[in-house]
Amino acid sequence: MTGINLYFVRHGQTHLNHYRRIQGWADSDLTDKGVMDAQAAGRALSKIKFDQAYSSDTKRASRTARIILKANPGDIHEPVQKMSLREENFGYFEGNDASQAWNMIGGPSGAADYSDMIKMFSIERTRDMIADADPYGEAENDQEFWARVQPGMDEIVTMAQPGDNILVAAHGTLIRSIVSKFSDIDITDRILNGSITKLVYEDGEYRVEYYNQVDNLDS
Repeated sequence: MTGINLYFVRHGQTHLNHYRRIQGWADSDLTDKGVMDAQAAGRALSKIKFDQAYSSDTKRASRTARIILKANPGDIHEPVQKMSLREENFGYFEGNDASQAWNMIGGPSGAADYSDMIKMFSIERTRDMIADADPYGEAENDQEFWARVQPGMDEIVTMAQPGDNILVAAHGTLIRSIVSKFSDIDITDRILNGSITKLVYEDGEYRVEYYNQVDNLDS
Protein backbone atom coordinates (compact mmCIF):
# COMPACT_ATOMS: atom_id res chain seq x y z
CA MET A 1 0.00 0.00 0.00
CA THR A 2 1.25 3.47 -0.90
CA GLY A 3 1.15 6.00 1.90
CA ILE A 4 -0.43 9.44 1.98
CA ASN A 5 2.22 12.18 2.10
CA LEU A 6 1.52 15.14 4.36
CA TYR A 7 3.80 18.17 4.01
CA PHE A 8 3.38 20.39 7.06
CA VAL A 9 4.81 23.89 6.60
CA ARG A 10 5.15 26.37 9.40
CA HIS A 11 3.79 29.75 8.30
CA GLY A 12 6.20 32.54 7.42
CA GLN A 13 7.36 35.07 9.99
CA THR A 14 4.60 37.34 11.29
CA HIS A 15 4.65 40.72 12.99
CA LEU A 16 4.04 39.08 16.37
CA ASN A 17 6.87 36.61 15.67
CA HIS A 18 9.12 39.57 14.85
CA TYR A 19 8.30 41.25 18.16
CA ARG A 20 8.71 37.94 20.03
CA ARG A 21 5.11 37.85 21.19
CA ILE A 22 3.20 34.66 21.93
CA GLN A 23 0.89 33.91 19.04
CA GLY A 24 -1.60 31.09 19.22
CA TRP A 25 -5.19 31.87 18.33
CA ALA A 26 -4.17 35.52 18.11
CA ASP A 27 -3.26 36.35 14.51
CA SER A 28 -1.06 38.77 12.62
CA ASP A 29 -0.05 39.05 9.00
CA LEU A 30 3.23 38.00 7.42
CA THR A 31 6.15 40.40 7.44
CA ASP A 32 8.20 40.92 4.27
CA LYS A 33 10.53 38.23 5.61
CA GLY A 34 7.49 36.02 6.21
CA VAL A 35 6.51 36.32 2.55
CA MET A 36 10.04 35.28 1.62
CA ASP A 37 9.83 32.34 4.05
CA ALA A 38 6.69 31.14 2.28
CA GLN A 39 8.21 31.71 -1.16
CA ALA A 40 11.26 29.65 -0.16
CA ALA A 41 8.99 26.81 0.98
CA GLY A 42 7.13 27.09 -2.32
CA ARG A 43 10.38 26.70 -4.25
CA ALA A 44 11.43 23.74 -2.12
CA LEU A 45 8.10 22.02 -2.78
CA SER A 46 7.68 23.13 -6.40
CA LYS A 47 8.32 19.65 -7.85
CA ILE A 48 5.67 18.02 -5.66
CA LYS A 49 2.22 18.29 -7.21
CA PHE A 50 -0.32 18.69 -4.44
CA ASP A 51 -3.57 16.75 -4.65
CA GLN A 52 -5.08 18.58 -1.68
CA ALA A 53 -4.15 21.65 0.36
CA TYR A 54 -5.16 22.72 3.85
CA SER A 55 -4.34 25.45 6.31
CA SER A 56 -5.59 26.67 9.62
CA ASP A 57 -8.20 29.43 9.46
CA THR A 58 -5.67 32.09 10.42
CA LYS A 59 -4.44 34.77 8.02
CA ARG A 60 -0.80 33.82 8.50
CA ALA A 61 -1.28 30.15 7.63
CA SER A 62 -3.75 30.58 4.76
CA ARG A 63 -1.60 33.27 3.15
CA THR A 64 1.47 31.02 3.46
CA ALA A 65 -0.46 28.22 1.75
CA ARG A 66 -1.53 30.49 -1.13
CA ILE A 67 2.05 31.59 -1.74
CA ILE A 68 3.24 27.97 -1.79
CA LEU A 69 0.42 26.89 -4.11
CA LYS A 70 1.23 29.72 -6.52
CA ALA A 71 4.59 28.04 -7.16
CA ASN A 72 3.08 24.56 -7.45
CA PRO A 73 2.41 22.67 -10.71
CA GLY A 74 -1.01 21.55 -9.49
CA ASP A 75 -4.36 23.22 -10.08
CA ILE A 76 -5.10 24.11 -6.44
CA HIS A 77 -4.95 27.81 -5.63
CA GLU A 78 -6.81 28.03 -2.31
CA PRO A 79 -6.34 25.88 0.81
CA VAL A 80 -9.26 24.38 2.69
CA GLN A 81 -9.19 26.25 6.00
CA LYS A 82 -9.73 24.19 9.15
CA MET A 83 -10.12 25.48 12.69
CA SER A 84 -8.68 22.16 13.91
CA LEU A 85 -5.29 23.16 12.47
CA ARG A 86 -5.01 26.31 14.57
CA GLU A 87 -2.03 26.82 16.82
CA GLU A 88 -2.28 25.92 20.50
CA ASN A 89 -4.53 28.34 22.38
CA PHE A 90 -2.34 30.09 24.97
CA GLY A 91 -5.27 31.83 26.65
CA TYR A 92 -4.25 34.70 28.92
CA PHE A 93 -0.70 34.60 27.53
CA GLU A 94 -1.74 35.39 23.95
CA GLY A 95 0.17 38.44 22.73
CA ASN A 96 2.39 38.58 25.82
CA ASP A 97 6.13 39.07 25.59
CA ALA A 98 7.40 35.52 25.14
CA SER A 99 10.40 35.78 27.46
CA GLN A 100 8.33 37.22 30.29
CA ALA A 101 5.58 34.62 29.90
CA TRP A 102 7.91 31.62 29.79
CA ASN A 103 9.83 32.94 32.77
CA MET A 104 6.58 33.37 34.68
CA ILE A 105 5.45 29.81 33.90
CA GLY A 106 8.71 27.88 33.82
CA GLY A 107 10.98 30.04 35.96
CA PRO A 108 9.85 28.63 39.32
CA SER A 109 10.83 25.16 38.06
CA GLY A 110 14.20 26.33 36.72
CA ALA A 111 13.24 26.62 33.04
CA ALA A 112 14.49 29.81 31.39
CA ASP A 113 12.46 29.61 28.18
CA TYR A 114 10.07 27.47 26.15
CA SER A 115 12.81 25.17 24.86
CA ASP A 116 13.97 24.56 28.42
CA MET A 117 10.41 23.72 29.43
CA ILE A 118 10.10 21.18 26.62
CA LYS A 119 13.48 19.68 27.48
CA MET A 120 12.68 19.41 31.18
CA PHE A 121 8.99 18.48 31.11
CA SER A 122 8.03 17.48 27.49
CA ILE A 123 5.85 19.55 25.19
CA GLU A 124 2.75 17.75 26.49
CA ARG A 125 3.40 18.57 30.14
CA THR A 126 4.42 22.12 29.17
CA ARG A 127 0.99 22.60 27.58
CA ASP A 128 -0.65 21.54 30.84
CA MET A 129 1.61 23.91 32.80
CA ILE A 130 0.55 26.82 30.59
CA ALA A 131 -3.10 25.93 31.07
CA ASP A 132 -2.64 25.63 34.83
CA ALA A 133 -0.98 29.07 34.96
CA ASP A 134 -3.75 30.82 32.99
CA PRO A 135 -5.81 32.86 35.50
CA TYR A 136 -8.76 32.86 33.05
CA GLY A 137 -8.65 29.10 32.51
CA GLU A 138 -8.88 29.47 28.73
CA ALA A 139 -5.52 28.07 27.55
CA GLU A 140 -5.75 24.59 26.08
CA ASN A 141 -4.40 21.72 28.12
CA ASP A 142 -2.92 18.72 26.35
CA GLN A 143 -6.13 16.72 26.32
CA GLU A 144 -8.12 19.64 24.89
CA PHE A 145 -5.45 20.33 22.27
CA TRP A 146 -5.47 16.78 20.92
CA ALA A 147 -9.25 16.51 21.10
CA ARG A 148 -9.26 19.32 18.51
CA VAL A 149 -6.19 18.49 16.40
CA GLN A 150 -6.33 14.70 16.02
CA PRO A 151 -9.83 14.53 14.47
CA GLY A 152 -8.77 17.22 12.02
CA MET A 153 -5.71 15.25 10.94
CA ASP A 154 -7.72 12.05 10.67
CA GLU A 155 -10.37 13.77 8.55
CA ILE A 156 -7.69 14.96 6.11
CA VAL A 157 -6.30 11.48 5.50
CA THR A 158 -9.80 10.00 5.29
CA MET A 159 -10.50 12.35 2.35
CA ALA A 160 -7.27 11.35 0.57
CA GLN A 161 -6.25 8.51 -1.74
CA PRO A 162 -3.11 6.36 -1.39
CA GLY A 163 -0.17 8.19 -2.93
CA ASP A 164 -1.72 11.66 -2.55
CA ASN A 165 0.51 14.61 -1.70
CA ILE A 166 -1.12 17.01 0.74
CA LEU A 167 0.02 20.49 1.78
CA VAL A 168 -0.80 21.55 5.35
CA ALA A 169 0.18 25.13 6.25
CA ALA A 170 0.09 25.33 10.02
CA HIS A 171 1.94 26.44 13.13
CA GLY A 172 5.14 25.84 15.05
CA THR A 173 3.88 24.38 18.31
CA LEU A 174 1.27 22.29 16.50
CA ILE A 175 3.93 20.79 14.22
CA ARG A 176 6.31 20.18 17.12
CA SER A 177 3.50 18.47 19.02
CA ILE A 178 2.71 16.19 16.08
CA VAL A 179 6.37 15.25 15.68
CA SER A 180 6.63 14.56 19.42
CA LYS A 181 3.58 12.30 19.33
CA PHE A 182 4.53 10.27 16.28
CA SER A 183 8.33 10.05 16.52
CA ASP A 184 11.36 10.21 18.81
CA ILE A 185 12.83 13.23 17.00
CA ASP A 186 14.24 15.96 19.26
CA ILE A 187 11.96 19.01 19.04
CA THR A 188 13.66 21.23 21.61
CA ASP A 189 15.38 23.46 19.04
CA ARG A 190 13.40 26.32 17.54
CA ILE A 191 11.23 25.41 14.55
CA LEU A 192 11.91 27.69 11.59
CA ASN A 193 9.32 29.82 9.84
CA GLY A 194 8.72 28.30 6.42
CA SER A 195 10.27 24.97 7.39
CA ILE A 196 8.85 21.71 6.08
CA THR A 197 7.99 18.57 8.05
CA LYS A 198 6.87 15.44 6.24
CA LEU A 199 4.54 12.78 7.66
CA VAL A 200 3.37 9.64 5.92
CA TYR A 201 0.06 8.00 6.80
CA GLU A 202 0.00 4.30 5.99
CA ASP A 203 -1.78 1.26 7.40
CA GLY A 204 -3.61 3.42 9.91
CA GLU A 205 -0.46 4.98 11.37
CA TYR A 206 1.42 8.27 11.06
CA ARG A 207 5.18 8.35 10.82
CA VAL A 208 7.53 11.33 10.55
CA GLU A 209 9.98 11.20 7.66
CA TYR A 210 11.71 14.50 8.41
CA TYR A 211 11.25 17.59 10.55
CA ASN A 212 12.03 21.31 10.34
CA GLN A 213 13.77 21.17 6.95
CA VAL A 214 14.33 23.96 4.48
CA ASP A 215 16.23 21.96 1.85
CA ASN A 216 17.31 18.39 1.02
CA LEU A 217 13.69 17.40 0.45
CA ASP A 218 12.43 14.44 -1.58
CA SER A 219 11.33 16.68 -4.44
